[in-house]
Amino acid sequence: MAKSRSLIAIPAWNEQNSITEVILKVKEHRPDADILVVDDGSTDRTAEVALAAGATVASLPFNVGVGGAMRTAFLYAQREGYAALVQVDADGQHDPADLDRLIDGLDSADIVVGTRFHPESTYFVGGPRRWAMILLSKALSRMNRRVISDPTSGFRSAGPRAIELFAVEYPADYLGDTVGSLAIAIRRGLVVSETPVTMYFRQHGRPSKNAVWSALYLGRASLAIVATGLKSDRTPRGDDS
Repeated sequence: MAKSRSLIAIPAWNEQNSITEVILKVKEHRPDADILVVDDGSTDRTAEVALAAGATVASLPFNVGVGGAMRTAFLYAQREGYAALVQVDADGQHDPADLDRLIDGLDSADIVVGTRFHPESTYFVGGPRRWAMILLSKALSRMNRRVISDPTSGFRSAGPRAIELFAVEYPADYLGDTVGSLAIAIRRGLVVSETPVTMYFRQHGRPSKNAVWSALYLGRASLAIVATGLKSDRTPRGDDS
């Protein structure tokens, strides 16, 4: 996978203060990859700054959220014939030093999720939000028949089969780009694995939802995944029909 065409997709909403550094770090670690910044209806200079840093920019006329922005990125990747797409946050939370691991993992999987929860990690999530994430992890891991310890991680890669699927079917609701997309992929028989990554806390800007709202949504999503996980509508792996 290392020699295949790779696209680094960066959804960005009002990230003019961090986008340049993110782009430069991506170029440092994967100079062979192309970079697409999806400007998600920003009201600041995100698009202008990203262009100046050397990225290709797709500007959406209004804010549609991460799911809608990533749907744009998958459509672009499909039409341009990329073999791998990696989602990287525009706020500097994701470490581009992990790009090799995420891309190389596609040799044996359709989707590789970067997990924050591993022995060397210092990342911590506590309280109700963590409890909901644990329940969600157990439900998705059962569906997947292998562990997904960090289902809400947006630092992940997608291979050709996932690109084709998500260019057509990609959820745009809150956390659809993480939890929802994994559920869709697993039901369609795609192979989902994970790899340890480093994540930092946001340095600039603010998250789109607060912690309490996120915890409540994660709880609801967990119940939905548990319910749908009991259904026997999975497509056998390797069957593209």
